[in-house]
Amino acid sequence: MTVTVPTHRLYTGARIPMIGLGTFGSDHADPIEVACAVRGAYEVGYRHFDCAAVYGNEPEVGKVFRELFCAAVQRDDLWVTSKVWNDMHGRIEEACRQSLADLQLPYVDLYLVHWPFPNGHPAACAVDSRCGDARPYIHDEFMKTWRQMERLVELGLTRHIGTSNMTIPKLRLLLHDARIKPAVNEMEVHPHFQQTELVEYLRANGILAVGYCPLGSPNRPGRDRSPADSVDMEDPVILEIALKHGIHPAGICLKWAVQRGVVPIPMSTKQENYLANLEAICGDPLDREEMCRIAAIDRNCRLVKGQVFLWKPGQRWEDLWDMDGEITPP
Repeated sequence: MTVTVPTHRLYTGARIPMIGLGTFGSDHADPIEVACAVRGAYEVGYRHFDCAAVYGNEPEVGKVFRELFCAAVQRDDLWVTSKVWNDMHGRIEEACRQSLADLQLPYVDLYLVHWPFPNGHPAACAVDSRCGDARPYIHDEFMKTWRQMERLVELGLTRHIGTSNMTIPKLRLLLHDARIKPAVNEMEVHPHFQQTELVEYLRANGILAVGYCPLGSPNRPGRDRSPADSVDMEDPVILEIALKHGIHPAGICLKWAVQRGVVPIPMSTKQENYLANLEAICGDPLDREEMCRIAAIDRNCRLVKGQVFLWKPGQRWEDLWDMDGEITPP
């Protein structure tokens, strides 16, 4: 069975599927297993695949794309996102061309700046410490990166560019200075971390919110776990609504995201799970009362804390997101 996925219209007029398959499961996910999930997801109806250089599996995923094209799948039938990692902010074109070579694509539909902080690879950092070469957000430096991103569009290497892990003050500066505004901002969004103000800001500025960890990321790496973390799919409200609809709690999290106008990108390598996720967003919608009940369970529980990107000793991970007050316009 193949499910037809609804789409969102971006400010450019292009359409992006309302759900994608994430390709980051954990730091130790088998690249071949992830690639097999991409193939299986395509077969059941997925057309949106969220990739990144740092995930370490773009060559394996690219082999699947090549096989699909050899089987008469058209490039325009797929939406493929990739991202530049933090250590390549000064070499954007090189990074993008490498991802294109690995993914065996002539272009990507969307290319993102993975994090707004220039530094190295997280594998070089202990889970309870910061990267030694981490640096803060500096707007002038970020704009040099963004000018390179804009150049990718001019070169035809990507059709859209966007941001990830940004906050409103940073986005406000970017929108002021950009020639090509971001089409999306990829961000953590789930019922226990709803980011309502940021979602509304994006909507008001014609930028689509793409949500990672939409199920609460039960398989996230150890560096992103703390004793205070809550579990969305064990929330009594989610469980009760799931029972009423006769589906897994994951399906309720995804319905909620889609109905808020957020594109979720859940990751699963099991066909029964990624098929159920797809069917959930295409099934009966949540009613107004159910949406309101879920809105009331926000715990402001950020799971991907980003503490490895802190740039000086003694900082808390919250400082990575709360330092925006120190950012001043140029």
